[in-house]
Amino acid sequence: MNKYLFCLLGMLLSLPLLAAEQAELWTALAQGGHVALMRHARAPGTGDPARFQLNDCATQRNLDDAGREQAGRTGAAFRTRDIKVAQVLSSQWCRCRETAALLDLAPVEDLPALNSFFADSTQRAPQTAQLRQYLTELERSGPSVVLVTHQVNITALTGYYPVSGEIIVLRLDTAGDFTLLGAISPF
Repeated sequence: MNKYLFCLLGMLLSLPLLAAEQAELWTALAQGGHVALMRHARAPGTGDPARFQLNDCATQRNLDDAGREQAGRTGAAFRTRDIKVAQVLSSQWCRCRETAALLDLAPVEDLPALNSFFADSTQRAPQTAQLRQYLTELERSGPSVVLVTHQVNITALTGYYPVSGEIIVLRLDTAGDFTLLGAISPF
């Protein structure tokens, strides 16, 4: 059999498994006591422009129209599955705040531990420690929580490299830690 045909066949056979895993992750979020750790929706480019200012969106890399639509479809996926959300927390970067707002799941609050440290890697360890501490303090029996952040933050916390709009599902364990259950593909 042609090796390309064999690879295609393998990919097609894995689609039901991926769909089943995705369904299990949505079910986990609906049960509560989980975290949807989301990389902001599509914002073309890498990092931020020189002279970027946190309080001025015009100086930052922002969502494009496709990113805005992606964030809206993601929020709709939560609502379609009737997933209750205790809160939505966001990095203070405009692309994260806009993603969080377009999800339209709950009022958006800032959580500075979710801020990007792409341009200042010295902040990786202290911010990741702050985020871990925040996770230990979350209610484990209530509705799930959505956190909108950046690739560097997610990778530092979990070791997983998400694409734009991808959701990493974490189960909050009773010992104050978490378990990475998997990733929900972007919409």
